[in-house]
Amino acid sequence: MMFDRILVLCTGNICRSPVAAALLTQRFPDKQVSSAGLGALVGEGAEPTARRLADADGLDLSSHVARQVDEAMLQSADLILVMSDGQRRSVAERYPAATGKTMLFTRWIEENEVPDPYRKSQSAFEHVHQLLVKAADAWVDKMPGR
Repeated sequence: MMFDRILVLCTGNICRSPVAAALLTQRFPDKQVSSAGLGALVGEGAEPTARRLADADGLDLSSHVARQVDEAMLQSADLILVMSDGQRRSVAERYPAATGKTMLFTRWIEENEVPDPYRKSQSAFEHVHQLLVKAADAWVDKMPGR
């Protein structure tokens, strides 16, 4: 199975999924990577702390605008990456056909989930950013068609 269209989901689509999508785009420039939220803060830009950490890694989130996931996005994605088991269940409830192509972003590392840093400390954002980088790096060796 080729994963050419990757959709990364989190809750608000302003902290984790935009950074994760940018990391995957950086690592897989030939893939179409996008992000959305299960409870998106529609129209908002990337959270400032997440954006600063992303900038430091050479990622540009300046044009990011949060959007709510919809059935068309779930249907068109070849691979859907989520931050938690709860989000994986939520995708399955909303669009059962997506269940088999929905995985944890952290699938290939020891940590099970990426905690939501929204409205938390700088250190919480730094921890989450490190997890996202580690998980994105782990996908490099696991992505079919590389």
